[in-house]
Amino acid sequence: MEFIKAHATRIYALAVAVLALTAHFVPSLPSVLILGVVAAALGTGEAVQRIEDGKTVAAAVRPEL
Repeated sequence: MEFIKAHATRIYALAVAVLALTAHFVPSLPSVLILGVVAAALGTGEAVQRIEDGKTVAAAVRPEL
């Protein structure tokens, strides 16, 4: 779990890139399926943003010199 918290943005970016490549190279996928996964990715993006905001707040409260 620590790995995911430490690298949430990178993992999210990789997942979205794979999603985009899959949608491009597999045209037989139903568009409804693609839109559902895109909606889930947007929700995950919100979670990633909250993790990054938490890191920022933690750094502001306890700056390491």
